[in-house]
Amino acid sequence: MQEPRPSRRRGGALCALVLTLSALLTAPATGAGAPGRPAARGPGADGPVVVTDHGPVRGRSHGVYDTFEGIPFAAPPTGPLRWRDPRPARPWQKVRDGGAPGPKCPQLPQFGPGPVTGSEDCLTLNVTVPSTRPAPSASAKGRGRPVMVWVHGGGFTIGSGSPYRAERLAVQGDTVVVTLNYRLGVLGFFGHPELRGATNFGLADQRAALRWVRANAARFGGDPGRVTLFGESAGALSACAHLTSPKSAGLFHRAVLQSGSCMTAFPRGAILPAQPRYEPFVPRSRTETAGTAAASALGCARPGGTLDCLRRLSPDKLVTPALTQTFSLVSYGGGGLPLRPDRALEQGRFHRVPVVQGTNKDELRLFLALTQSAAPIPDAGAYRARLVHSFGAAAAAVEKQYPLAAHSSPGAAWAALTSDASFTCPALRANRALAARVPTYAYLFSDTNAPRLAELPAVEGYPYGAAHGFELPYLFPTDTVPRFTPEQHALAARMTGYWTRFATTGDPNSPDAPAWPGSATGATVLSLAPGPDGIRPVDATRAHHCAFWDRQTD
Repeated sequence: MQEPRPSRRRGGALCALVLTLSALLTAPATGAGAPGRPAARGPGADGPVVVTDHGPVRGRSHGVYDTFEGIPFAAPPTGPLRWRDPRPARPWQKVRDGGAPGPKCPQLPQFGPGPVTGSEDCLTLNVTVPSTRPAPSASAKGRGRPVMVWVHGGGFTIGSGSPYRAERLAVQGDTVVVTLNYRLGVLGFFGHPELRGATNFGLADQRAALRWVRANAARFGGDPGRVTLFGESAGALSACAHLTSPKSAGLFHRAVLQSGSCMTAFPRGAILPAQPRYEPFVPRSRTETAGTAAASALGCARPGGTLDCLRRLSPDKLVTPALTQTFSLVSYGGGGLPLRPDRALEQGRFHRVPVVQGTNKDELRLFLALTQSAAPIPDAGAYRARLVHSFGAAAAAVEKQYPLAAHSSPGAAWAALTSDASFTCPALRANRALAARVPTYAYLFSDTNAPRLAELPAVEGYPYGAAHGFELPYLFPTDTVPRFTPEQHALAARMTGYWTRFATTGDPNSPDAPAWPGSATGATVLSLAPGPDGIRPVDATRAHHCAFWDRQTD
């Protein structure tokens, strides 16, 4: 792969889309379409209490599971602690109410323009556990339940841990599930020469949460020696970073990456013609140059005093659309990430833990469906113009792989090739590097009739298919339109079983489920779709033209 090319926009058009689309993907379920969460008991003395290493927390009982929300895992990163690695939270003596999540980290509004929402006092997490004690078989071995730590997506600019309802994973899989917040955008991924190499504060927050899990898992009935780090989109890119970060060694024992590999990259113009090439990992020097320019624009260019000036600014002066776009990428060469992650994988410089990694069949359809009015691809002429714009001299070769006659529309052809080029084939390349050294299980979420999230609009003539994020309701109960069919409910149960079995043993296979072969060559993946033949191994390399795309990166 080529080194990232400098771009003053730093993902501009794509980041703006992510702000809108991530809001749709991370909005909490509220309607009747989602499975109902049992009513929680009030904040009376009968709620379950767990004594953490910082103090006692009273949770809420929901029948077969309990929740403990809004638990601080680090001190508020405010004032002089802004743009520093997280510090320990202050202990407390009285029982803390854990009946509601803490505030999300500062971010732009979910829908449309408006003031900054959230609070810098946001470094909290949420724990979901079965209401029964750990199974006797586990207790007899002196081990608790496996622990699953979820990192939310949102392009490193938006989102929080609380909308992800984890009761299905906890109850069906007999696991302890933790969801967390981390600093976003300019507050989480800023860089400046005066920081002396420090950056990626959002990743440092995730590490602090993992250290909290190590210290407290057993108190919630979990096993601190069986921690699975899993996430989607930016959450998966975060997991990639931790896989290749020396600072994250020993903090987790398995990893699941959903729709975000160490080799994810978008060609120029993949979503909108004006969009430059997008790569989520950039050199630290580039981030520091952008930080110097931002400090100057904010009136804080004071040698030796720039950071003090910036730390006195209110969040609404910093969390702007321009700065959110600029600081939405992860830096390597510092901040705990010495190498670009794809290079680290190729060189075998990553933690030796089992990995599940996969993508969705129609990833880019989400983004493209919502930009049809701004950048339609109505006919063959427009399709070929986009090919030339994005691929230059290789346009004819790309069209040969994706002829219009093989697709229902020019837009569908474009979605297929950009999904393959941006997500599926990069993930398969990453799988090959991983599988050379660790057990690796690859999947392709292939439910092309997956219901859309309730907040997403229907787009006439452009079905979403198995688009980016559409696997999330199969793991976390969420409103969808339409509601799940019986076959889709069965797929959700099967996927939950695979994910939690992997968290338990490091292998997703069990005697009562279709076999999931390891991905020794990176080509074989488990297709996940409803129906009697929906779960089966497939050769994704051939089906998605990956030999062709691999040649384009040489």
